[in-house]
Amino acid sequence: MRLPFFKRAATFEHGIHPVYHKETGSLPIKRMAFAPKLVVPLSQHIGKPALCCVSVGQEVLRGQVIATADGVMSLPVHAPATGVVEAIGPMPAASGKMVDSITIRVYEADSQEVRVGAPRDVESLDKQALLAAIQSTGIAGLGGATFPAHVKLNVPADAVIDTLVVNGAECEPFLTCDHRVMVERTQDLLRGIRYALKISGAPRAIIGVEDNKPDAIAAIQAALPADGTITVQALETKYPQGAEDTIIYALLGREIPAGQRPASIGVLMNNVMTLAYLGRLLPAGEGMVERVLTVAGPAVKKPGNYIVPIGTPLRFLLEQVGASSNAKEIILGGPMMGMTISSLDVPVTKGTSGVLAFAEATAEAQRSYACIKCGECVNVCPKFLNPSQLGLLAAKREYEVMAERYNLDRCFECGCCSYVCPSHIPLVQQFRIAKAVNRERATA
Repeated sequence: MRLPFFKRAATFEHGIHPVYHKETGSLPIKRMAFAPKLVVPLSQHIGKPALCCVSVGQEVLRGQVIATADGVMSLPVHAPATGVVEAIGPMPAASGKMVDSITIRVYEADSQEVRVGAPRDVESLDKQALLAAIQSTGIAGLGGATFPAHVKLNVPADAVIDTLVVNGAECEPFLTCDHRVMVERTQDLLRGIRYALKISGAPRAIIGVEDNKPDAIAAIQAALPADGTITVQALETKYPQGAEDTIIYALLGREIPAGQRPASIGVLMNNVMTLAYLGRLLPAGEGMVERVLTVAGPAVKKPGNYIVPIGTPLRFLLEQVGASSNAKEIILGGPMMGMTISSLDVPVTKGTSGVLAFAEATAEAQRSYACIKCGECVNVCPKFLNPSQLGLLAAKREYEVMAERYNLDRCFECGCCSYVCPSHIPLVQQFRIAKAVNRERATA
């Protein structure tokens, strides 16, 4: 399919071209069945955990608030299914920690329609009322960062935002949930963008989509408003095209100063999934009880994009898609920046963009060798760092030198350096450890 316009695909310098495995991008979104029990964490976002407002034995309705926001930097939690609260207490989370959660025993015979929520006239709301309404939906950043949506949209009073950048790059291999939402929920996306423009005061929005998704670009192009406030721009298919720094540079030619946020250069950025859910839930007056995510990988028999209730245990989800019982590695998110999990009792949360299952042969550990100073890592780093030198310093645990002299904090852990390293040095893992140690020392 040809692109429906004549702009050259925008991009950034450096980066890599991994094998993308985007086969699920052509498959329509399907709905997944409800698990017998759903485990709903009270902390699914950056900020304070929600405060539980139900008790064991209480019946809850799908869409009902079961935990309230604890201040501005927090989000409410809604019942993802109609059922009975079976337990309240610590349960395994993807981080490896135990997180306070609400376990709901689902009524299997129930229709599972959203039972709580009333349509609202969003257009009549002023900025503060709109922000409050967004918080009430419980939407966090659905691209992976899980920053509360209402907080991110509420830009500083002294910031002048001239552009809303809408991130539809989805550059991680295997993940295609953003792709399908752009194709199938285009009006939800555009509605959410209009809400974000109203709140931020930005006069325009640019939707950046990698050029390996021509059907998504065509769907958006066909639905754009005639006033030109929202446009779509093709991006070169390259990793990490969807990172905050790289997509802003590709679309606008602007660089975010070290230690600053996009607002400092007049930009507000949001993921397409986040805005599509804003456009879907705000008018309906409903809370976030489910999300679209990709389930894929060599060990999955029925890969695709599924609407999955929040709190669905990974064990149940993988059974539903026919995942091999001998799958050795399960990753939440994408293979480049995602997280390997050790327990299948971990539930799907608002920030779960994908679940990938790899067969044993795929996940075999590779032996690391000494750096041969080939420079490949330098050639691909999108932040123009020297991963080779950083790696040598990490091996000597000179973490402060890494930060003070070699700009460690500018690394956003995309994994390009590890991907190309012929010595199989786990560079990005070393950098994460270095950052964690430096943070601990700074607060000691």
